[in-house]
Formats: sequence, C-alpha cells, structure tokens
Amino acid sequence: MTKRHTGACQCGAVTYEALGDPIMIFACHCTICQRQSGAAFGMAVVFDGAGFTLTGKAPDHFVRPGHGRDFRCYFCPACGTRLYHQWFTADGDYPFLSVKPGTLDDTSWLRPGCHVWTRHAQPWMRFGDDEVVFAEQPDLDAMPKFAAP
Repeated sequence: MTKRHTGACQCGAVTYEALGDPIMIFACHCTICQRQSGAAFGMAVVFDGAGFTLTGKAPDHFVRPGHGRDFRCYFCPACGTRLYHQWFTADGDYPFLSVKPGTLDDTSWLRPGCHVWTRHAQPWMRFGDDEVVFAEQPDLDAMPKFAAP
C-alpha cells in the first residue's frame, strides 16, 4: 500500500496529499530560509511531484532566485502560509516538490537527513557527530535519501 501524507495551510483553505515516501528531508540554514521561516533554519520534505495533489483554493506563487537556481514559492492566498516550493531552471521544472514540513498533518516522523548551508547557521547551533552537515548546497545526489523509521 502506498503511503499517503496529507497537509494544509494554517487556515485550511489549501490542502494537499503526497503519495509515497519522501525522497529526502533536510534542514537548511541559509539566510533565505531563515528569513522565510522566521526561525534559525527552514526544513524541507522533498516528494515526487507526480504523487502530489492539491484541493481547495489554488495557491498563489512568486519566483525568487537563490543558490544558483530559481524557485517557484507557493503559499495560501488566504492566510499566507508557505506550503511548498519547486526548483526550476531554463531547462524546465525539477520533477519534485519541496514541502514545508510544518504543514503536514502528522509531523511525528520527521527528522532531517542532513543540514545544508551551515556556514550561515546561527552561532549557537551545534551539530552532533552522527549528523550529515554541508557548509553550502551540495549536489542533490550527495544528500542522504530518506530512510523510513
């Protein structure tokens, strides 16, 4: 049976379903994610876009550059909750979506497989010896893939 992950924005106007296990989960310490999340870092759960469906209001989006590529950032038009973003280049969209994990209905299983852009991490952040840490953005193939708990 295929795993089903559901989520929504803060007001519930936009809901979504992602089928299957995520590809990866990571924490990003870049200044863009710090500003977007309003916290010391942002997190992302990457799902295959083919198994992702939206219901309710259509999310709005804007495009912003960052880290050598452009991002299409989707958010609820009613409450402003950032839901997910998608990388794209002049060659087209990447086939996956980076979901903001706080929007998932069940967050109990989340654990980042790695930390990226740690050169921008807050000075009080400490990483354990067992954590995978990258000073900047690694090639996506170098990032640990999701392993179910």
